[in-house]
Amino acid sequence: MIGQISRDEVRSAIEDKLCAHFGVTGENAADDQIFQATAIVIREIMSRLLAAENPTRAEKEVHYMSMEFLMGRSLMKNAFNLGISEAVTGALEDMGRNATDIFECEPDAGLGNGGLGRLAACYMDSMATLGLEATGYSICYELGMFRQKFENGQQTESADNWRSAAESWLVSKHDEAVEVRFGGHISPRWDAVGHYHAEHTGYTAVIAVPRDMLIVGYGGNDVNTLRLWEAHSTNDLDMYRFSSGKYVESLEQRSMAEVITKVLYPADDHTEGKTLRLKQQYFLVSATAQDIVRKHLKKWGDIRNFAQHHTIQINDTHPTMIIPELMRLFMDEHGLGWDEAWDIVRNSVAYTNHTVMSEALEKWPQDLVQNLLPRLWEIMCEINRRWCDYLVASFGQGEKVGRNLIIRDGQVHMANMCLAACYKVNGVSRLHGEILKNDLFKDICSIRPERFTHVTNGIDHRRWLAQINPGLHGLICELLGSDDYLTKPERLGELRAYASDSEVRRRMQEIKHDNKRRFADFAVRNDGFTLNTDAIVDVQVKRLHEYKRQLLCAMSIASLQLQLHDDPNMDFLPRTFVFGAKAAAGYKTAKRIIELLLSMARDINNDPLCKDKLQVYFVENYRVSAAEAIIPAAQVSEQISTAGKEASGTGCMKLMMNGAVTIGTLDGANVEMYERLGDENMFLFGLHTDEIEALRRKGYDPAAIHRADPEIQRIFNRFSQGFSDGKSYSDLVSQLLYGGDQYMLLADYRAYADCQKKLYQRISDPGELARLAIMNTAESGVFAADRAIEEYARNIWNLK
Repeated sequence: MIGQISRDEVRSAIEDKLCAHFGVTGENAADDQIFQATAIVIREIMSRLLAAENPTRAEKEVHYMSMEFLMGRSLMKNAFNLGISEAVTGALEDMGRNATDIFECEPDAGLGNGGLGRLAACYMDSMATLGLEATGYSICYELGMFRQKFENGQQTESADNWRSAAESWLVSKHDEAVEVRFGGHISPRWDAVGHYHAEHTGYTAVIAVPRDMLIVGYGGNDVNTLRLWEAHSTNDLDMYRFSSGKYVESLEQRSMAEVITKVLYPADDHTEGKTLRLKQQYFLVSATAQDIVRKHLKKWGDIRNFAQHHTIQINDTHPTMIIPELMRLFMDEHGLGWDEAWDIVRNSVAYTNHTVMSEALEKWPQDLVQNLLPRLWEIMCEINRRWCDYLVASFGQGEKVGRNLIIRDGQVHMANMCLAACYKVNGVSRLHGEILKNDLFKDICSIRPERFTHVTNGIDHRRWLAQINPGLHGLICELLGSDDYLTKPERLGELRAYASDSEVRRRMQEIKHDNKRRFADFAVRNDGFTLNTDAIVDVQVKRLHEYKRQLLCAMSIASLQLQLHDDPNMDFLPRTFVFGAKAAAGYKTAKRIIELLLSMARDINNDPLCKDKLQVYFVENYRVSAAEAIIPAAQVSEQISTAGKEASGTGCMKLMMNGAVTIGTLDGANVEMYERLGDENMFLFGLHTDEIEALRRKGYDPAAIHRADPEIQRIFNRFSQGFSDGKSYSDLVSQLLYGGDQYMLLADYRAYADCQKKLYQRISDPGELARLAIMNTAESGVFAADRAIEEYARNIWNLK
């Protein structure tokens, strides 16, 4: 536990780092240098805490593997967890600096795309806070998720070089680098006693260098590590080519190695992109497997007790190749036989699934795997052969065997490999868990039901409430008599008693209005947008995907504008719709939806009949720090995905925790939110999963709904004719009317519009809106990441 550190001590330490690292004083240092020096001070405090820990304290360690860790900014988060945030802020002010300006110098660590990466970041915080010995493993991408720009009303993507300003958090460990091999050939060799040996020749080697980011738990008692692997060439320069004047060619080997960790999720709509993605995945799992095994042998000495001391949790299928890679290490490097190695692997690896859509389950072309990873291919084939024998013994010959094979139809199916090897498979909400058991993985669940479970996602409530919403945090501490909800989030339930208290309601209104003013300041800085702080802030912030149905919200907004044109004097509660979303660079429909939203926003925001009544604000370059500005200000949370398509969702939890009232479908974590909130405090609409399936079986005709609903006709005419910029969106309309409306927008529109009207009628009473805010915060404690990690530890990792 860190002792008390004064602001004077922090100031002295910052000034010392400025002098030692940058050759400047506190008076003439730039803000960016001040930030980096402060980060170094905090990193060194965490390093000392880590060095003081007992390295043998845990009998079992957790290794959390994820292609994404969306960490956001770390300076204030680490200072908060260490208990020195006031000292840091005071020290910066004593140096004549605006602390907020210094914090704004830090770039978001964009090592993720959305909920998957943000979940991993929240779990790292909770594992450290709860004292679990855990290491996160991912890739040290040079360029994170792209920087989104809006140009000519469209999304464009540019490189997001987060690392140059974040070097202060990263510590290179060159002495723990490992070699990862690609390509080449496998030559079989049999020894005198008949054991098979695989000799790998002709391969290309890449060096994986760990860059460690320290994660301190709340209270400063424990520090864990997020190990990020960076790719380096075995040969920085081909001197022969360089001496011949072939300067570009002389760097080719280095460039081909370093491209592996250049960017998160390279486009894979071509062979080169697929190859690079597969390289990234194997680079992560091979480096990680070697690292875990090396540390195990150093600590425990015997490879055979590996499963007793390690749990490897793979966050989605991206790290699935840890399964054959561990088999390779155990057999080829440590001399174990197949059965002994398999027994260790199947008791060490657990799999978290993050999708309910079978088409989204990851698969790789067989020839690509075979050529790029020849030894792993051999091992995968043997796993598949034995798995096939098991399936035939369980089901007999038939389609159940075929659809569950790891290798079929010229592809390697990663989820099926997880089903074959992992001792636990979990969904990320109760509904999702049931879908896995009864639909997506029903065949395997019927013969291995004990392996399937669920852990509803959770969020870091210390960051997503206490840090980003200090006004609400202060009120909670005052009402509960202490701040111990920070480690006991279930205490938020005690706020229910204050839902009818007029003074507490008034305080909630004040806090929300202050947060809206802060969000308005952000909107000006980020986009030059002038937010109406007297309007309801209605928020839909999440990855742009058709199933998340931002287009459904757009339909409603278009209708509201038309209604204001029909009757400018109608009774209308002012509202601002806020969107934040990035579309994958190659996802054309998602990018068209962004284009439509931007066209509509420009039209409405310049429409005199909508002035002071209706606004649309699309936040450019949505990221963690943007979410931290938006979420405390939100009053309505749009969670309107097609039922049965969202595995869980965590944005819904953050918004709920900050007092936003949810309008949503019975999907993902909304189900568990609704169980706690009920109809009185949450607004549900739309078809349920079974109703959607029944409608599709019966024959769903979106065009018939369109013909029968004049309001939808007017909306689609508006989309087709275009807004003030003259762009037509008839292509999106045609997809819905004649393309099957896969995500049921027309089927749910009438229910959505009616529910939205009901919601706005209720919240037109400020006291009722405040009551709803109190109740949402009060019921949100169960969605804390601490609860989720305790469930993982107890039910999956078997930790005390």
